[in-house]
Amino acid sequence: MSQQLVTVLATSLALITQFQDTLSPSNIAQSTQKSIKDAKALPLLSASSSALKAQVTKLSLLAITTPFTHSAVTGILRACNDSVLPSLLTATLLVNPAEYTKTFHSETLILVKSLFAEFSTLVNLVKDLSEKKDLAKKADPKKKEEDLSKAEKDGITLATGRVWDTCDSVISLSNNGVVGFITHRVEQWRDLVRDAVEELENWDPEEDDDFFDDIMGEEKDDDEHDGSDEDSDKDKDIAAMHEQKKTTLRFLKPIAQIYPAIITHRLKSAKDAPLSSVANVARLEKLIVNLQNIPDQVDEVAGALYEEDVDRSVEFLQKTHEHASQAVESVTAPWKEGLSEDKFTVWSQTWSKVMDEVSKSLNADPASEE
Repeated sequence: MSQQLVTVLATSLALITQFQDTLSPSNIAQSTQKSIKDAKALPLLSASSSALKAQVTKLSLLAITTPFTHSAVTGILRACNDSVLPSLLTATLLVNPAEYTKTFHSETLILVKSLFAEFSTLVNLVKDLSEKKDLAKKADPKKKEEDLSKAEKDGITLATGRVWDTCDSVISLSNNGVVGFITHRVEQWRDLVRDAVEELENWDPEEDDDFFDDIMGEEKDDDEHDGSDEDSDKDKDIAAMHEQKKTTLRFLKPIAQIYPAIITHRLKSAKDAPLSSVANVARLEKLIVNLQNIPDQVDEVAGALYEEDVDRSVEFLQKTHEHASQAVESVTAPWKEGLSEDKFTVWSQTWSKVMDEVSKSLNADPASEE
């Protein structure tokens, strides 16, 4: 192996380790405090990821092609070391949480650190390959260089594919931007809430009770003498659960409606307005946190109801209401400074009145409403 290739391989691996350390939570906190707003952060992130993908494509072809060309491999790795990798790190540091939201910042860190790790795996494979070929040449200088085995080629190809996939993810994240990324996340949370509500709609408390009776049938046969009283109590319990199910659905359906409304009126048409000021970024952060919490709360509501634990179900309904109200409140006003009201503002006021109304029956005794 040429000394230049030895040096450049060692430099690549050392840089990757150093850059991964730079992206650790403690170091990131120090770096982002000194960060200067740069509108080109996302284009730089996309461009550097595209450049790395192109270099990796050439590197993999050179690695699996006989003869192994040390100078060409050295040139590609040097380009990565001198420009591509530092640009990728710089772009990542510019995407700080104060200006791009904690959620987007976190996703960027995860993907770029993964990209460094995948690239490191590929570089190590190239290093092992070059060392193997060097040993073979030293053992028999006159022997023709052998082609790589299928396993070796597959190893390089798979490692390259993983780098490509991660590059594509970083490029997609960059091109979609903060609002596009958050819109996608909100759509995912919307679907989770919608699925939970549909599952609850299809739930029949009586079927669950029949299933339990089938399991416990032998024990109940011993108590036939007081069966009529038990049947009466069971009927009351089932009726109460049906009523609680209706109350829960009346409560959850308006909450599920906030997702499409916010997506349509506060995200898809917003462009970069949510990032136009520190205040707007704070509002966006509040929106994200609350919308993200709702699916888990709805799952808890449904789970408690399936277990016939009404008190616990109501407790999580109240938490769900709190998160939904805070989410709507955070974006009630338009993003544009100086504009105090628009169509969504009016909708949010109506929504709040509906929620106040359905909340009145939340703590009512279902049996008393029969």
